Amino acid sequence: MQFVSPSKWLAGIMILWGIVMTLMGFVKTYPQLAAVRFCLGVAESGFYPGIAYYLTMWYPKYMLQRRFAIFLGAATSSGAFSGLLAYGINFMNGLGGLQGWSWIFILEGLATVLVGFIALFGTLVLCERNSLETSNIVMVDYPTSAGFLTPEERQFIIQRREFSEIDEEGDIGTQVRAAVTDWQVWALSLIQMSAGAPLYGITYFLPTIINNFGYSTSTTQLLSIPPYVLGVMVLGVFAYFSDRKKLRSPFIFAAQLISLIGYIINITNASSGVKYFGTFWCVAGSYTAATGPIIWAANNLEGKYKRAVGMALVITMGNFGGAIASNIFRTQDAPRYLLGFGIEIMFITMGMLIVPIVALTYKRLNARKDELEQQKEETGGVGGEGEELNRESTFRYTL
Repeated sequence: MQFVSPSKWLAGIMILWGIVMTLMGFVKTYPQLAAVRFCLGVAESGFYPGIAYYLTMWYPKYMLQRRFAIFLGAATSSGAFSGLLAYGINFMNGLGGLQGWSWIFILEGLATVLVGFIALFGTLVLCERNSLETSNIVMVDYPTSAGFLTPEERQFIIQRREFSEIDEEGDIGTQVRAAVTDWQVWALSLIQMSAGAPLYGITYFLPTIINNFGYSTSTTQLLSIPPYVLGVMVLGVFAYFSDRKKLRSPFIFAAQLISLIGYIINITNASSGVKYFGTFWCVAGSYTAATGPIIWAANNLEGKYKRAVGMALVITMGNFGGAIASNIFRTQDAPRYLLGFGIEIMFITMGMLIVPIVALTYKRLNARKDELEQQKEETGGVGGEGEELNRESTFRYTL
């Protein structure tokens, strides 16, 4: 069952949150800002999980990490470009009676609306040409509706996705309940929270942290760019080898270790230069770790509705970490922010403890499936219990 196509959904919410962001440039009081910011969160909440799930409809298990890394890499790059844009837009201070920060919201919001309309009108043009209701030029909904593919190419994409036959079994309600009650969804959610809190913490407060080193606002904006450049590079390398080795847990653990080193450097009383070096580790590790649990969930959840709900829950828990991170770097704690950095270190440590536990649990479950496979061979795997063993033993959890 589908209520709206991915292209219309993603383009629509982009336009909506672009409008809300543009309006943020005209707020005059804090209550107005808080209200519009709440609306922004509501508008954009469906985009991140929507993209993550959308990718599973196109790519095999062990091509997902690289594709999702490209998506998150764009978000990471935006952290670099936002600093550069903020540096340039700040010179518009006073233009039209608005402050520089207002113009940042207005221009970036209008750009988002423009991209959303491009995606939406791309849909309409292709619908007219090919009479494929769910196809579009900018973003094709599904392999089955891709007008630029031949029937053979569509079938090839569908077959190589490698997801279980259980994808088509059970109604929506059954799979949603299965997602909510599945231990691995909540375990991976805790890992995602442990990655999300450091990620949002460094994203929100990197300019503030650098500014407390004694630099001017303009210099601070420029100095916030290099850590994101490194972050994109590390993200790409980790994603490539994670797919190639068909492993998730070692790379999540390693990324969190990198992030931990960066936060430990910044909680110390080191010089500003050393702490700035530490922010490179914070950004690279946090952004890289944040991709892992989501794709880990995508690899290990059987059933397309269960996968969609499970991935959404994992991402939502990561956003809870972001809600916490936005309130722990308090003004009164400057310049060392012991409370903020300490809580981030706690979250990272929590994740580093849970990751190996989950991986070992998956390893034991796979061993049990190996036993079922052997039992299937002994019984011939035909009829009754054999059919159940066949279905249960063919799926393997990604470690």
